Amino acid sequence: MDNVVSTVEELRALQLDRLRWSLGHAYENVPHYRAAFDAAGVHPSDVQDLADLARFPFTTKADLRDNYPFGMFAVPREQVSRIHASSGTTGKPTVVGYTRDDIDTWAEVMARSIEAAGGRPGDLVHIAYGYGLFTGGIGAHYGAERLGCTVVPVSGGMTERQVQLISDFRPRVIMVTPSYFLAILDEMEAQGIDPKDTSLEIGIFGAEPWTEQMREEVQRRSNLRAVDIYGLSEVMGPGVSQESGQTQDGLHVWEDHFYPEVVDPITGEVLPDGEEGELVFTSLTKHAMPVVRYRTRDLTTLLPGTAYPQFRRMAKITGRSDDMMIVRGVNVFPSQVEEHLLAIDGLTPHYLCVLTRPGRMDELTVRVEAAEGVDEARRSALGGELRSRVKDRVGVTIAVEVLAPHALERSLGKAKRIDDQRNLC
Repeated sequence: MDNVVSTVEELRALQLDRLRWSLGHAYENVPHYRAAFDAAGVHPSDVQDLADLARFPFTTKADLRDNYPFGMFAVPREQVSRIHASSGTTGKPTVVGYTRDDIDTWAEVMARSIEAAGGRPGDLVHIAYGYGLFTGGIGAHYGAERLGCTVVPVSGGMTERQVQLISDFRPRVIMVTPSYFLAILDEMEAQGIDPKDTSLEIGIFGAEPWTEQMREEVQRRSNLRAVDIYGLSEVMGPGVSQESGQTQDGLHVWEDHFYPEVVDPITGEVLPDGEEGELVFTSLTKHAMPVVRYRTRDLTTLLPGTAYPQFRRMAKITGRSDDMMIVRGVNVFPSQVEEHLLAIDGLTPHYLCVLTRPGRMDELTVRVEAAEGVDEARRSALGGELRSRVKDRVGVTIAVEVLAPHALERSLGKAKRIDDQRNLC
């Protein structure tokens, strides 16, 4: 792997130098940052130590939307080589831009990530992330090509064709959301193909939180090693951090390009490594659109490096602070539901959390598919088991509907885990 630094001491010196540059670049060229820094009484020249970053204000998705479309760019639009954007399902899309140097950096960190997962030059890489304005497909594509792999840019959807190409082209690596890979496994089995007989050895799964139980499910049904990749468009795209295929013990953050903090989601106070909180990123090398203390809303913990000792690890994302469901005073995340339903033989990983308010209290109903061959009588028992597990271990009473196989709509990208119908009741 083409590391810039080999020791923690070298990394910290490089981070401080790059942080000063990035803060100055943002202050001098982005009116939002100049106003925000001035309002907070801080200036880039105040930074004498990495800990001084905590004095600077946060950036949120609302800030990006308030400056839609190009107000957060730090270079003239004519110098922007590419634009990506979020789906904008909850309002205006968040727009991000890249200079040619930014795209080169993105390709580098993605190539590192694929190599860390176990990919090698010459591997055939099947990319089933969506292409287009979503950063997943193109980010994976550029990284795989940079590493020297052969890319199959399938994108999402057309699941039967995905299976055909996997069977015919025999890729070693697949890059896809974990929920869509489950749909691919289901289609393989429906066609009479044993997933363990395919050529796939490495699955690089990202774009949505997934649990250790999901990893076990995927690895039980196939012969690949499932590893996590993390990123978000606002910070760069996929490739901000990557789990090692050797250790499978959390994601090493490429800290020479992205400085991570974990903060208390309520107070914003920076937490020490080892404590869980909300992940915050500051870009260190981005030209077109630097980000300063961007609140990701993802919940995780920072840990010492293992496979790459100079870089800290993120624990697996346990959920998002904005995906937290509060049901009768209890905080519940979809990942907690997933953890318990995957522990029950006879239930599948296909589920949806439905929030309603029929009276004065919120109610949570988990709709989950039964495995093939599970009859009606056993479905009722499985629902009762899931209700008991969630009540005993999470502390909230839920309703459970155990559905027939394939009853829920399949995701072609990021899985939808929450259906909030409270305003419809």
